Amino acid sequence: MAGYRTAGWYVLHVNSGSAAATLSALVVVRNEEHRLAACLERLRFADEIVVVLDRSTDRSAQIAGGFAARLVEGAWELEADRRNAGIAACHSNWILEIDADERVPPELAEEIRETIRRSPFDRHLISVNNYIGAVLVRHGWGGAFGKGAYWGLFRKHAKRWGEGRVHPKIHLSGKEGPPLANAIDHLVDRNISDMIRRLDSYSTARAADLREHGDPDPTRTYVRRFFSRFYKCYLYHHGYREGSWGLLIAICAGLYPLLSHLKAKLEPMAPGGGN
Repeated sequence: MAGYRTAGWYVLHVNSGSAAATLSALVVVRNEEHRLAACLERLRFADEIVVVLDRSTDRSAQIAGGFAARLVEGAWELEADRRNAGIAACHSNWILEIDADERVPPELAEEIRETIRRSPFDRHLISVNNYIGAVLVRHGWGGAFGKGAYWGLFRKHAKRWGEGRVHPKIHLSGKEGPPLANAIDHLVDRNISDMIRRLDSYSTARAADLREHGDPDPTRTYVRRFFSRFYKCYLYHHGYREGSWGLLIAICAGLYPLLSHLKAKLEPMAPGGGN
């Protein structure tokens, strides 16, 4: 049994008698120089760090290199393509997939190492603590405008991304294991302006998908979806417990499909309209 200390916290490594399970931490970024170092600092417990750089023009490559990360550089229009390229580049038999605005707390890092050492399963859900600024907003996320949990820890063969510019579907295989007990921290938005900019970006990308593949639904369908998504986030997912933050999240979640539809219907394809 051995361990090491990094960034003020201790990570435990447990040696097993059989071939050791190994872990790749996968981060897919595009111009994330302001957030990337803080993310990678919390990934030193992994056996390797793989950073996919999608059309990055800032210092993200130099920052990743400072953490001895393996770099995969390219240009991908679709989110699925760049994420699948990252999965294929990982050498380990287990993958932890996170984003640059997420942070792995030490207790989650230790649980991940123990899980891959002992788990007979192929994938595990990781719950998410979503922060808006310094405020932890636990309830109300959903409707493609936030995640309460995701398939973040999986064997390399167990997860593939499907088509779509924003929040594409994922294809899962293998046996589902129990969710991890500890959560990842997600610095989702700094403030309300960030939330609105994210809604604009997401709906623009989704509108490009609708133009490309066709949008068979009339506007009235999306009006109904506004109310059904609002209900789901605000009531079913208990967004009301978060006060005004829960109300804002529910409104944005409802607006996302409606705005996407209206942009696809009323606006021409903008140059660089992909995500």
